[in-house]
Amino acid sequence: MELHKTLKSYKNEPSVITIGTFDGVHIGHQKIIKRLIERAKEKKLSSLILTFFPHPRAVLQSSIDIKLLHTIDERKDMLSHLGLDHLIIKKFTKEFARYSAEQYVREVLVEELNAKHIIIGYDHRFGKKRSADIKDLIKYGHEYGFDVEQISAQDIEDVAVSSTKIRNALIHGDIKTANSYLGYNYFLNGKVIRGKQIGKQIGFPTANIYIKEDYKLIPKNGVYVVKCTLNNKLLFGMMNIGTNPTVDGSSQSIEVHFFDFDSTLYDQHLKIELLERLRNERKFESLEALQQQLQKDQAAALEFLKVT
Repeated sequence: MELHKTLKSYKNEPSVITIGTFDGVHIGHQKIIKRLIERAKEKKLSSLILTFFPHPRAVLQSSIDIKLLHTIDERKDMLSHLGLDHLIIKKFTKEFARYSAEQYVREVLVEELNAKHIIIGYDHRFGKKRSADIKDLIKYGHEYGFDVEQISAQDIEDVAVSSTKIRNALIHGDIKTANSYLGYNYFLNGKVIRGKQIGKQIGFPTANIYIKEDYKLIPKNGVYVVKCTLNNKLLFGMMNIGTNPTVDGSSQSIEVHFFDFDSTLYDQHLKIELLERLRNERKFESLEALQQQLQKDQAAALEFLKVT
């Protein structure tokens, strides 16, 4: 797959296109992308996804705090494994949002991307103030020489429902439901930074994960069973998301304790996959009480891993 960060870098190959945010690249998205690739092969054209970053709502409604399932790098990585020929990440700006529907079709879809076939949802809207719909796109297709294929209402509903259910599940700590709709384990990517070393004092050293993208959706606070691949070795462990109330913490942190592992991980970038949620975070009366609970958590995590 070739990645393009501007429209100009695309070499104007005749293409089959779909357009969207594709946040999460979940099973509904994957179905649409599979169809895109099949059509491109049938027509002997390039398969292309046009996506936008930042999220259009974040630009047009800056007061809204939008949390996404993927960072832009994670979205790029997920899409790169699906067999696409090209991915274009178009920077979304207020200026771009002012394009008229015809200007967008002519300058972007036709002149820059050489669209010959567009696969799009029946409810797709585009142009200034989202003024145009799929009927307009079909009309422009007759004028500019491209076909429009509608994604069915059922498939669009599946995508919308999946995205909403995934976000709601993560917000409520229901990692099992989130993973079932994603078709893979939800994950967090971050750099290991120095913490307060409290876990080490009680026999549970942790890797503190820093995620720089503040728009990444972090699941509900609590303790999770997780896994991570490091240097081609699969590691399992448990992760706490929360404020560490036992030691009077105030800001949210993400800390992972790996089982049977004692190497230093500072400055390494880890991808942590969430498998199951064990419990809510809570405050203990002492570090000894926290240590006892962590021993129980580890036993529960190991039992979960044994039966899965």
